Amino acid sequence: MKFKKLTDSNQFELAPYVKQFITAHESCDIVIYLGCDSKTKNGSTTYATTLVFHVSSTGCHVIYKKEVLPEIKDIWTRLWKECEKAVEVALYLKEHGIEIDTIDLDYNIDPTKKSNKLVKAAVGYVIGYGFKARYKPELLPGVYAADNIAN
Repeated sequence: MKFKKLTDSNQFELAPYVKQFITAHESCDIVIYLGCDSKTKNGSTTYATTLVFHVSSTGCHVIYKKEVLPEIKDIWTRLWKECEKAVEVALYLKEHGIEIDTIDLDYNIDPTKKSNKLVKAAVGYVIGYGFKARYKPELLPGVYAADNIAN
């Protein structure tokens, strides 16, 4: 699975990079946030899946995978795929011995928001794979980073 840094366009293999980053910062408390967001415009849908490494009090390091697909016109299909893509990355990392505790979902419990209809199903999907799920209105670093990249 290939990802990139925000500061470099070169792709790298995700699992070895994450392991090396954690080892290089083993004296720090690191929290890893995982999220995905999408945007549709100009006939295509862009998905950005991010890992945000919060390193103690020194700041964050963001890596990402960006995919551009033909436009997905159905909002429910597009939003559900965000959940699937985040779980795919979490499972990949787990298979490589890297534990991801929680997945940030870009869904909102506010009933006036369209994504509200997917919250229960998506949370069940994430929990079914053994991860915890967070959603809006919580602060979601993984999703906020993905939003910036997808735009």
